[in-house]
Amino acid sequence: MLEATRVRNLPPYLFARIERLIAEKKEAGVDVISLGIGDPDTPTPKHIIEELYLAAQNPENHQYPSSVGMLSYRQAVAAWYARRFGVELDPKTEVVSLLGSKEGIAHISWCYVDPGDLVLVPDPGYPVYEGGTILAGGTTYKMPLKPENGFLPDLDSIPEEVARKAKLMFINYPNNPTGAVADLGFFEKVVHFAKKYEILVCHDAAYSEITFDGYRAPSFLEVKGAKDVGIEFHSLSKTYNMTGWRIGWAVGNAKAIDALGRLKSNIDSGVFQAIQYAGIKALEGPQDVVKELCDLYAQRRDLVIETLNKLGWNLSKPKGTFYIWAPVPKGFTSASFAEYLIEKAGVVITPGNGYGTNGEGYFRISLTIPTSRLKEALQRIEQHLGKVEF
Repeated sequence: MLEATRVRNLPPYLFARIERLIAEKKEAGVDVISLGIGDPDTPTPKHIIEELYLAAQNPENHQYPSSVGMLSYRQAVAAWYARRFGVELDPKTEVVSLLGSKEGIAHISWCYVDPGDLVLVPDPGYPVYEGGTILAGGTTYKMPLKPENGFLPDLDSIPEEVARKAKLMFINYPNNPTGAVADLGFFEKVVHFAKKYEILVCHDAAYSEITFDGYRAPSFLEVKGAKDVGIEFHSLSKTYNMTGWRIGWAVGNAKAIDALGRLKSNIDSGVFQAIQYAGIKALEGPQDVVKELCDLYAQRRDLVIETLNKLGWNLSKPKGTFYIWAPVPKGFTSASFAEYLIEKAGVVITPGNGYGTNGEGYFRISLTIPTSRLKEALQRIEQHLGKVEF
């Protein structure tokens, strides 16, 4: 039976390929160290787990939840935004709960994109921006993220005919995979661009709390007029080590939030209420756990940067995310370098071309692995590479 065109057109999902590769090597008896997938290795904070346990004792929480989320959860999100960014949100009309931000990112295209419509996506970028667009029948225009521009898209280089046709624009800062950050000045340019061309901006802020060296990431919604043209996606996954819990939110433009809510009411039944109560506890509880997590990632970041620079790289320390984005050595492509490390060292990295054509020539290392194993991985890389050239 032939699959639908929309499914046949989907590119292979990068992380599914990595998981298969790891499984194959482990079956062959290889001691694989994966630096490929950004999945926190430390546990969810205890007070969040305890809240889940308590909420799960209430039989009412085992019934169908609201697809848009409990009002108390949406109120907690709005209160967190006010404390963290000084952004005021109406929890009833400008906040919707999500089964993780990935779900909302994929589905927003279903709300706004018809077959043949155009969506602006970063390249390199999180694969779901393109995947959701394809499933909606749309096409993408790739906005190159280049080091000379600080891995920010050059809005002035987008052709006029492309800008006029575009329905959505995805941006993501702190950025996966590059670790780049954006300031309010950049977001102001995005708002101006979106208003000029009537584009809905979709800012993926999943890594806003994973920052280092005193840097605090701003919200896109801090810019005057941002709510007129955009929404922001967020998740508890990275901030509180809750990747498997599948809980997040979208906030901002009321019409876009309503559209997401109406779509969700037709395709899912929302987040398990006990998890929403745990999410409230995460947002309202002690935040020192977030600082401790960032301190741990900063130590690992420094370890990776120092080791790679000793081998011949010339890398700066990223201010955000738990990723290191680096060029491959001379003589390698992104794919061949990844293959070399898994075959010779048993170390998995993510090839940059998995994030788009502009990721070719780069690779990504994730810091979400116990420090002892990270050190071993770096020792293996050093042993098999030695000094490198570019």
